[in-house]
This record gives sequence, C-alpha cells and structure tokens, in this order.
Amino acid sequence: MTSPASSGPSRDKPTGPAPPTPPWWRQWLIPLGILLTIWLLLPLLLPAAPQLTYTQFVSSVDAGRVASVSIDSQGDASGTLKDGTRFTTAIPIALSGDALLQRLEKNDVSVEAVPARASLFSLLLSFAPFLILGWFWIRMGRRAGTQFGGILGVGRSRAKVFDTEKPQTTFADVAGYEGVKKEISEVVEFLKNPDRYRRAGARAPRGTLMVGPPGTGKTLLARAVAGEAGVPFISVTGSSFVEMFVGVGAARVRDLFEEARKRGPAIIFIDEIDAIGQRRGGNLAISNDEREQTLNQLLAEMDGFDPLEGIVVLAATNRPEILDPALMRPGRFDRQVVIPLPNQVERRAIIELHCKDKNLSDDVDLDVLSRGTPGFSGADLANLVNEAAIFAARAGRDTLTATDFDDARDRIILGRREGSNVLLPDERRAVGTHEAGHALVAALSEHADPVAKVTILPAGQALGVTHQLPLDERHLYSESYLRDSLAVRMGGRAAELVVFGEGSTGASNDLASATDLATRMVREFGLSPEIGPVGYPSGGPMFLEGGPQVTSRSYSEETQRQMDKEVARLLREAEERDLKLLSEHREHLESLTELLLEHETIDGEAVYRIVGKPFPGRDPQVLTDPSPTQPMNR
Repeated sequence: MTSPASSGPSRDKPTGPAPPTPPWWRQWLIPLGILLTIWLLLPLLLPAAPQLTYTQFVSSVDAGRVASVSIDSQGDASGTLKDGTRFTTAIPIALSGDALLQRLEKNDVSVEAVPARASLFSLLLSFAPFLILGWFWIRMGRRAGTQFGGILGVGRSRAKVFDTEKPQTTFADVAGYEGVKKEISEVVEFLKNPDRYRRAGARAPRGTLMVGPPGTGKTLLARAVAGEAGVPFISVTGSSFVEMFVGVGAARVRDLFEEARKRGPAIIFIDEIDAIGQRRGGNLAISNDEREQTLNQLLAEMDGFDPLEGIVVLAATNRPEILDPALMRPGRFDRQVVIPLPNQVERRAIIELHCKDKNLSDDVDLDVLSRGTPGFSGADLANLVNEAAIFAARAGRDTLTATDFDDARDRIILGRREGSNVLLPDERRAVGTHEAGHALVAALSEHADPVAKVTILPAGQALGVTHQLPLDERHLYSESYLRDSLAVRMGGRAAELVVFGEGSTGASNDLASATDLATRMVREFGLSPEIGPVGYPSGGPMFLEGGPQVTSRSYSEETQRQMDKEVARLLREAEERDLKLLSEHREHLESLTELLLEHETIDGEAVYRIVGKPFPGRDPQVLTDPSPTQPMNR
C-alpha cells in the first residue's frame, strides 16, 4: 500500500546534453542539391529538336533542304536544315553505307562523324555494381562501428536527465505527507539558498534516503524537490548499473556524477538503490564482484564531490535493512525520510486529488472512502478511482457514483464479481448462513468493528463477503479487540455448525486468518498467560492481517509446543463463544440468512435492525473495509 500520487501524466521531459555544432559544409548541401537537380532537369525543360523519320530525312536531303548532319557510330544523327531548323533522326546501320554518303555529297550536305555519347542513365547503369558494393560496404562499416561504439560506450550512464524543461512537479502535486514534505524541503532550501547555510557554518546533507512501502510516492517526492528548487533532475535506477561486464557499473557511476557536476546544482535520484547497495560480504556463495565494485565507486563519489557543487543525492528503497552500513553512515546518506502508508486524512487528500477531473455524484462521500481504505497506498487509491471510472463508463455514465467505488473496491480486493447463479441452491444457502454468522457475531461483539455490508455475490475466490468499517483508524489493538476479531473470523464456521451440524471447506480462509492472528497474539503480543510476557517477533510489520512467515526460531521445541497449545486454546474459546452466541440468537441468524438469500446484498443497518441494536457511529456507506477473515472461500 502507498500514498502520494501525481494528479496526471508527468509534464517532465527527459533531455540529454546539447547536440554538437554541425560542420560548416553542411549548410551548402541543400543549395548544391538544388543546382544539381536543375542541371539534370534542364534538358527536359528546353524545347527539343523535331524528330524526323529516316524516310523524311532522305526526302529532305534529295530536296536539298539539309545543310549539315552529324552522325555517330550508333546511327543517331542530328543536323540543321538550310532554313536554320534543328532536327534529329536515327539512321539504320545497314543503310548507312556508301549509297547514303554519295547522296549526301550529291546534295552538298556537310557531313560530320562524332563518337557515340553515353547517357546519364547508361553511366549510372554501368556504375550500378560499384555503387551497390560501396553502399553495402558503408552499411556494414556503420553497423560494426555501432557495435564497437556500444562496447566502448557501455560505461556511459543510462540516467534520464530532465534539464531543458525543469521538472514541473511541485509539492502541490503531492497530496498529504505534510511532515515528510517539511523534512525534505530542507534540500530545496539548500539548493535555492546555499549561502545561507554556508554563513551559519552548516553543511547540507549529501544524501537523503527515502524509505517506504512500494507505491508511496518516493519518486514523485524526489521530482517535486527538483521542481521546487528549479534544478536539473537526473534519474536512474539501481539495476541500470549492473551489467555482465566487470567494471561497467563503476564506470556508469563515475559518468553519472560527472554529468551532475556539469549541470550543478542538480539532484541525482537513484531509485531502488538496494539493487547495488546491499550489504557486502553477507554471503560469500552469492557474492557479486561487479555489484561490490559499483557500490565502492558510489561510496567514493559521495565522499569525493565538493558540497559547494550543489549536488544532492536522493535515493529510494523499500528494504533499508539490507543496505550496507557504509552507505548509511553520516557524510553519505546523512538522513532517512520515512514515507509510510497514508493515514485517513492523507487518503482523503489523495482521493480528492485523483477525483478533481472527474464528475462525482452527490452520494459519493470522500470521508467514507478514506475510512474504508486503510492500508491503501497512493497507487492503490489511484487505481480505485480509475476502476470506478471504468465501471461508470461500462454503465454509459459520465458521473461516478458510490456504487461504482464499491464495485471498484471489490474488484481490487476480491476479484471479478460473478452472479449468484453460479452457486447451487444448497451452496447458496450455506454461503448465506456463513456470512450471516460473521455479521451477527460482529454486531453482537462490543469491541468489533461495525458491519457495513454483507453480500453473497461471488467475487474472485470469495463466495461471499462481510465488510466491516472501522469508525476510526486504529494504531493500537487491545486484547479485547483482538479476541472479538478472533470471534468474528470464526463466526462463519460456527454458524454452519449451529444450522447444519457440520462445517465445510468454505471456512478454510477464516481458519487460516484466525490461526495467524492467534499465533501472533501468543508469540509476539504476549497475550498468553501460559507463555507470559515474552515476544518473538516475526520481523514483519505489526498488522492484523499477518506478516511474513518465520523461517527460523529463537526459542526451544518446548516453547513451540506450549505456543501451539495456547493457539489452539484461543481458537477453541472463540469457537465456543460463537456457538453459544449464535445458538442464543438462532432466530436472528435465520432471519438474516433469509434476508441475504432474498436481496443478496444488505447494508449494516439491516443487520443491526434484526438484532435490535442501533448502528454504531456514523451512517454506513456502501464502500467499506472488509475484515480479513470474512471472505468465504470457494
């Protein structure tokens, strides 16, 4: 999940260094080409001499009208009549013997023999083999030169330089994150007014590392810094330094910093720096000399450039724990800026940013949308708005409604929505009973999040879903809340046991989710009297939907055995509580099931109306946050 997002397509255009000055002779190419074309076309534009047939030519000779004639060896002849008119003709070689010569002498015609003249076409045709051979030779030479130049230029940096047009992105294009923008704005102040820091004896940070989950807008923030400062923005990814040739990465790092020095003050942004900045010597079996050389060169460059040059290095990663300590020491990356997932207020600002060019109906409440999307990043929220627009377009509307956002969120979280006719009648009743159990336990539990919507329409791998919408964004979870959450997750299976006397495979996702939560309660949160106040964190973030799997243990087999017993105890207690609760409210369970079978989707107010309780907090909206245990598996 993530947070900041841009308002639209980027207006920044990457540009490279200025092209070299063209040679002086290039300006004369076009005039020379025009003159050559005129010279070649001039014979075609001038009026041509009349063409006489051989019979007409002989008759003109006998009549004494021919003054002179020029004959070449190929039989082509041209001449002048006594009245000054030019003419051309063709004399058959077989008839150009003594008889014709005597006839010309008899009529006082001046005869001239000239060699045959080759035409331009015949000249080009004769040189065609040499021209083709020369073109082929030049072509192969250029290709070889390109390949050779590519080998010679493999050390050039592949950075994108936003120089000619400075980045137009500013902090106004980044929704929320006021604290992050305030912290990183010091870089802007240094680039704008370096003398102020120099007078106070302060040294600006050479490097700032932005840490956060994927999609939280780290690249957007770096570009906004460059846009606010009005300096060139040189962007490169960590993977672009890695090649099959040893030493290429180090050469590209040198070229990158050399390019930045030419354009200083400037910002160098290295995205996914963990590709080259991983801890050295961690595993000799997979050591990479090329990557380590690249990292060493990066360390040397960050030590070597003068702070007065006005070069600031920004980097982004979502795995700071694997970075080399030498990269994180003061003097290189002096500070870390954590960019977390957005909170509720920031999510509303991000949604509003993405919706500003869209038509929203009156039933769309951005506050409800932000409350119903905990854990969403800016990229996720942008996708949510886009999916809602797609649903509206499919319906032939230009206005986005709350239902469109509801369907879009189900599409993102659960998958494509299918009709209820894919279920058999007994399966449909089983799904209705299962989801009614979840909803009823949630409505009757004091510390559980309120139910906002229940549906038995299949979507993705879920046959039905019970949505819960937290009234406020939680940062701490009490033991009472966690136990109620366990009960809600086990409510679907308990309802099946109460109504049908047996469980089904539809509760597999609920059991897995409940087991994961109970395991974390015992192993990490210290909520087991048997284990005591001891925590063995898994290394992942503390979130109710679980973290990464544990690959190694720091405790004994006996402790693991006790943990397994405590996890099973918590799950059994939650199930026994659900069985008792649903048995006491059996008629409410039946009524809720029948209502689901009739309408397929109901809101939270209907659930609380059936159990006779007021709906807690604010009015519900269709779009809600699904509890991680509610979807019933296929």
